Amino acid sequence: MVAERFGRDFRRFFLHGLAAVLPALLTVAILVWVCIFIWEHVGRYTNIAAQWVTVQLAAMFRHELLSWAGPASVWRDIESAWDEYRLAWIGFALAFVAFYIFGRFVASFLGKSLWRGVERAFFRVPVLKQVYPSVKQVTDFLLSDRKIKFSRVVAVQYPRKGVWSVGLVTSSGMRVLQNAGNDMLTVFVPSSPMPVTGYTITIRRDEVVDLPLSIDEALRFTVSGGVVMPPNQRLTGAESPEAQQALPASLDVAEFAEPCQGSDEETRE
Repeated sequence: MVAERFGRDFRRFFLHGLAAVLPALLTVAILVWVCIFIWEHVGRYTNIAAQWVTVQLAAMFRHELLSWAGPASVWRDIESAWDEYRLAWIGFALAFVAFYIFGRFVASFLGKSLWRGVERAFFRVPVLKQVYPSVKQVTDFLLSDRKIKFSRVVAVQYPRKGVWSVGLVTSSGMRVLQNAGNDMLTVFVPSSPMPVTGYTITIRRDEVVDLPLSIDEALRFTVSGGVVMPPNQRLTGAESPEAQQALPASLDVAEFAEPCQGSDEETRE
């Protein structure tokens, strides 16, 4: 009995502890993975470039013969100093500077045109065109400063009548639909458990139900598959369907009140 109780308590508190610590651990793990990815694919090479520049400057001060590869003796001295003073962080810092410079270039008119051409090439390559659009969608959602702005949270009957889905209003309907005499709304219906994907629908304004939820609450509800319910929308024990089904449908409290009162009078007599 004690062992069984200990097993239940251990499982319960273990899951509580895991649920509390796991978000922080996953966040740290993702940041570490990003740093390692940047170092392996960019920082390592910017570090070599920094060493090459240092070798060329040192060769000039030593009045040695300059070459593209640089004198081997100077390379040995620079690499030794790099290891002794732990200067590898310079390449890691230069990687961030390289991303910044590339971002400035892509934001310019010329860079934007060139990068569009590169992306069109990605969309045409047989294997890349299946992978690149999905990866770009996720990275744009996480990193782009041009976020999709939602005005409010609504409930819509989608994908069919009688099935309610949580949606985020993005804008009014298209002009051609508005001109047809319909007051429309454009709603984004996120999917579980990845709200970055979903469906964009246009629906009549009188067919949506406004929900008293924030955008964050709606996204948490979607990501969790409905498990993380907003506190103001949780049903109490008496309101839950299970509690209502436990009571007889034709139960009337008044029918039982009078006999009980009569029995009390008889008892007093």
